[in-house]
Amino acid sequence: MTGTRIAALGHYQPAKVLTNDDLAGMVDTSDEWITSRVGIKTRHVGGPDESVDELAAHAAAKALAAAGLTPADIDLVLVATSTAIDRSPNMAARVAARLAMGSPAVMDLNVVCAGFTHALATADHAVRAGAATRALVIGADKMADIADWTDRSTCVLLGDGAGAAVVEAVRPGEEPGIGPVLWGSVPEMGNAVRIEGTPPRFAQEGQSVYRWATTQLPPIARKVCERAGIAPEDLAAVVLHQANLRIIEPVAQKIGAVNAVIARDVVDSGNTSAASIPMALSKLVERGEVESGAPALLFGFGGNLSYAGQVIRCP
Repeated sequence: MTGTRIAALGHYQPAKVLTNDDLAGMVDTSDEWITSRVGIKTRHVGGPDESVDELAAHAAAKALAAAGLTPADIDLVLVATSTAIDRSPNMAARVAARLAMGSPAVMDLNVVCAGFTHALATADHAVRAGAATRALVIGADKMADIADWTDRSTCVLLGDGAGAAVVEAVRPGEEPGIGPVLWGSVPEMGNAVRIEGTPPRFAQEGQSVYRWATTQLPPIARKVCERAGIAPEDLAAVVLHQANLRIIEPVAQKIGAVNAVIARDVVDSGNTSAASIPMALSKLVERGEVESGAPALLFGFGGNLSYAGQVIRCP
């Protein structure tokens, strides 16, 4: 078994931007109310003809181009999403068709906001075990489709987008670029974040999620660093699920990553669920805010009260 690394990243967001002032014309809210409670200023919203797999394919194509690869080089496609309306073909199969791939294995994973870090670990395990050579790992969600646009406590949070990573084996003698995953859940609190009903709608118990995230997650995240053999103060970046700035900032502080760049993409993109971590990481790398090879903590959490994290080396 060999280690793996992220070879390249890509991200994509719809063109339409919904500001807090726009939302104030739709529900009883204001820019000040939204900013003070969740720290979000804008979010991107897809149109009715922009599907989850279309968002995913755009991000995947950018990641492939950044890696200098073609679709034929991929033999495993994993799409983390909780907003796919159709059950079959799954989003991974549709992405493979859009990109004219050969015959990859195609799987969707629904672990909601922790979906990307679960999918990244799954790809790492598959390549390590020899079941795949190169994988596309995509987080893509169209949260606008499941938003309750009459509920000001939840609709102000949500945005659409996708992020993708190319995962491959490391070169001989090279240290692994994806560290061990630490994952789990709190099943008895699973109803705290929900996408239920017909049509499906997003709802959550905001205060319960906030208390759980800010008190229970920091020691788990520190244990992720311990498994990777790195001290929190040596991290170059911390990319948490972009749920709410009022969760991200205290959790990052409690982890002890005092020298790290903290991803705050939620301010401009809102909560994009499984897309949030790969999008935020891709933007940090694209802007040159973290160097190639620098260690970054990825930590997803949310729906099902699931969590998963690993330390990676930036491409």
